[in-house]
Amino acid sequence: MFRNTIKVLSLAALLAAPTVSAPALAAEKTDFKVCWSIYVGWMPWGYLQDSGIMKKWADKYDITVDIVQINDYVESINQYTAGEYDGCSMTNMDALSIPAGGGVDTTALIVGDYSNGNDGVILKDKTDLAEIKGQNVNLVELSVSHYLLARALASVGLKERDITVVNTSDADMIAAYATDDVTAVVTWNPLLSEIDAQPSASKVFDSAAIPGEIIDIMMVNTQTLNDNPNFGKALTGAWYELMAIMSSDSDEGKAARTAMAEASGTDLAGYDAQLATTKMFYTPAEAVAFTSSPELAKTSKFVAEFLFENGVLGEGAPSPEFVGVLFPDGSIYGDEANVKLRFDTTYMGMAASGDL
Repeated sequence: MFRNTIKVLSLAALLAAPTVSAPALAAEKTDFKVCWSIYVGWMPWGYLQDSGIMKKWADKYDITVDIVQINDYVESINQYTAGEYDGCSMTNMDALSIPAGGGVDTTALIVGDYSNGNDGVILKDKTDLAEIKGQNVNLVELSVSHYLLARALASVGLKERDITVVNTSDADMIAAYATDDVTAVVTWNPLLSEIDAQPSASKVFDSAAIPGEIIDIMMVNTQTLNDNPNFGKALTGAWYELMAIMSSDSDEGKAARTAMAEASGTDLAGYDAQLATTKMFYTPAEAVAFTSSPELAKTSKFVAEFLFENGVLGEGAPSPEFVGVLFPDGSIYGDEANVKLRFDTTYMGMAASGDL
């Protein structure tokens, strides 16, 4: 539900450091930790821990996996980047900017979903996106909302210089919209739905217009995964067992979604409404097909250019291609000598073929 985002000072401090506080050299081990934060597509991680499904799969491979909720999204990524966790739920954009941009080799183990209407642009008393020109736009700066705005502006021939970004925390967004001074906002659910319900509000663009670009993923440390394939197998097996349960209309499926809803501060109807604007990959075959699509490389280019233009790849980044991104077909976007983000379908493929 709530994807807080990169805080400028936090990221700047991380990237300005002479060396990132990287994990110690990975090696074969049996105890692992992953972290997650509240968002519709990441609620399953908490349920995996609470339900015992994760323990069942970890026991199968003679390991332990502790799944930890961290309330501050950026802090969860920073702790992963510093080596405190072996994996962390994050968006593709934040994975590229923080751990990969900071030098920590990271693998997209489970591509879980993409936003398909969960993020949007709302204008007050105006109904056409082009009317955003000249307005102040309230959003969480350098977040997926900021990225969505950039894509929205491009769709009507505008650039960020045609508007003024007003950095506004997600916690303050609804109150800000209620004031006369705020006439345009970009945010995500459930805030988006609440603001859109106001009589003055018109949603003029949402993430359904850029399907597959705001992606929610369980990222893991590449070296840890390479040295400990059972870690990847256990996480992936547990995830897709739960996907099969929660996607069903059975009593078990409803109970699982109800528990996730309550954990995220809503009810079953509210959670199901958020799922409706989230393209969940409930089967591993769906996830493999999406991750293998050539469209992913195009998305990565869009994201890298946005990050570079906003100075989020660091002052030393000479171009958007500063970080190399490896795709399942072996192609690379960016610097082949600095590959730090890898989209790998190996474990999702094992799940799809029943080999876990």
